[in-house]
Amino acid sequence: MNVYDVFVERGFVSAVTDEKGVRDILGRERVTCYIGFDPTASSLHVGSLVPIMALAHMQQAGHRPIALVGGGTALIGDPSGKSEMRQVLTHEQVNLNAAALKGQLSRFLRFGASDGALLLNNADWLTQLNYIEFLRDIGRHFSVNRMLAAESYRMRLEAGLNFIEFNYMLLQSYDFYHLFKNYDCAVQMGGNDQWGNIVAGIDLIRRLTGKEAFGITFPLITTSLGQKMGKTEKGTVWLDPNLTTPYDYYQYWVNCDDRDVERFLSLFTFLPMDEIREAGRLRDAELNMAKAVLSYEATKIAHGEEAARSARRSAVSVFKAKPVSPGILPGSTIPRGESTTDDSAISRVVKSRAELEKGIPAYKLFTEANLCASQGESRRLISQGGGYINDRKITSFDELIGIKDFSGQPKIYLRKGKKKYSVVEIEG
Repeated sequence: MNVYDVFVERGFVSAVTDEKGVRDILGRERVTCYIGFDPTASSLHVGSLVPIMALAHMQQAGHRPIALVGGGTALIGDPSGKSEMRQVLTHEQVNLNAAALKGQLSRFLRFGASDGALLLNNADWLTQLNYIEFLRDIGRHFSVNRMLAAESYRMRLEAGLNFIEFNYMLLQSYDFYHLFKNYDCAVQMGGNDQWGNIVAGIDLIRRLTGKEAFGITFPLITTSLGQKMGKTEKGTVWLDPNLTTPYDYYQYWVNCDDRDVERFLSLFTFLPMDEIREAGRLRDAELNMAKAVLSYEATKIAHGEEAARSARRSAVSVFKAKPVSPGILPGSTIPRGESTTDDSAISRVVKSRAELEKGIPAYKLFTEANLCASQGESRRLISQGGGYINDRKITSFDELIGIKDFSGQPKIYLRKGKKKYSVVEIEG
């Protein structure tokens, strides 16, 4: 199946510069494509998954993906989709972040082999440009009137668009031209906020080489509740396991809205579409099993199979989840009948026997267990009936939690709301 048709079927495509041309070139030859990633943080997040998965689909279809780290453009900031100028980073910060991003992308893409994906940094060529030559050879092909009409610039005009940001379209266009000339890269992909930059790069390639290049943009993915992907009450859901644990990553997908399950399976897993369409018809307990498959597959792709199995075992242990039926998305490798469970992936706090003999106020323990950000939040949570110990509602925020609550067991469970747990263990 042509990978462009895969993109359309799974919901990746927002706009395309030449649909027939894109489908033809992807169907007749091995194509090099690229997507740019912003290295302004040390980790990518769930909101970056659509472009990452698109590159993975390209590689699975036999094409060559380039993940381009914007080390050069990050030194000035991309105004696209932003209401104010981005923070300017140092070379050292950008290089550290770029190295971290490669580790995360390596979960999704195969780098290193002769036919593998490439990870490039545009600082390697942008920082070497001669300004006068760049203006003469590249800048003369850009119309200021057309640039100001681009959505990414119009959003910034009222607040003030500085000259550094104004150059961003030229630099991204030059990236596409550089990759076209040196790596035979014929397709650029990105979010739909990049449409103006992608079209400008295609136009520059045509002007400088007389040849054709193509662009595909992705829709902004939001949840059925209208929220941006990867945003929770705890903050951003990162791909770095040190920032968001595999268990919390798994739980993010488990907690998705019922209306999002089929769409998220299409975008964020590689399971066959005929199975995914069947999953869209499930209800109640079977729909929850489909969520478990989504969570397992998404975690396996981002963190590896062992991390996914551990997160699944912990979820089964805490939530007493039912085993997934063999008929639910059979293409998944999720364990179908867990014989053992554990809670090793859940956050935990260890207290001494002496502390527990004395007793610890519930609001303090909830804060120490990272279920609440402050003691004030803990007090409010428990006062409003949202704090539990071993599934018993705590009636007073200063109730003393102690040895009596362990009932001879080495640990107890604290719960915030319906789904956020922490384990308290006795030291030694």
